[in-house]
Amino acid sequence: MIDTVLNYLNNGSAITLLVLLTLSGYFILCFWLFIYRFMSLNSLIFNEKKSLEALTSRNASISPLSSLNKCSSSVHTKEILHACEINIIKDASSGITWLSIIASTSPFVGLFGTVVGILESFAKFSDQTKVGFSIIAPAISEALVATAAGIFVAIFAYTFHQILVRRVYELNTYLKAQSEILIAKG
Repeated sequence: MIDTVLNYLNNGSAITLLVLLTLSGYFILCFWLFIYRFMSLNSLIFNEKKSLEALTSRNASISPLSSLNKCSSSVHTKEILHACEINIIKDASSGITWLSIIASTSPFVGLFGTVVGILESFAKFSDQTKVGFSIIAPAISEALVATAAGIFVAIFAYTFHQILVRRVYELNTYLKAQSEILIAKG
């Protein structure tokens, strides 16, 4: 297996290697964004859930850990709380768009690598008079690795994007519930 990978990297063209390097960077960025955002969203959701529980209990006060507490004044107007919600959601969802960009572009980057690899393979075969399937198949197979890598990266990026969008929705739900309670008590 390792010999096959090393052979592929040694025989690959500069474009193919650049494509695989780009896709590797996408993959690392994808995982880093997901882990960082997932951890921060979990923390925010936990704090907002506890704050909502405090608001609906006998205590009936907003938790100091709530993000709404930082921007709410003694007068809880609908406009101020709405603007605060928007700001919190904007901060919580920063970086998530990059996962969408990676999910949509990585298959095209991989496809570009495949097309270049196939073109280079045909260029190598052009000076030979007879080329059999046993010679063409491995060359095409090597070229298709880039497409597979692009799709592989896109699967993770899309999945991570959907998970994080759902977590932002949950955070938004907790914020809106707290805002409604604060306005009603207003």
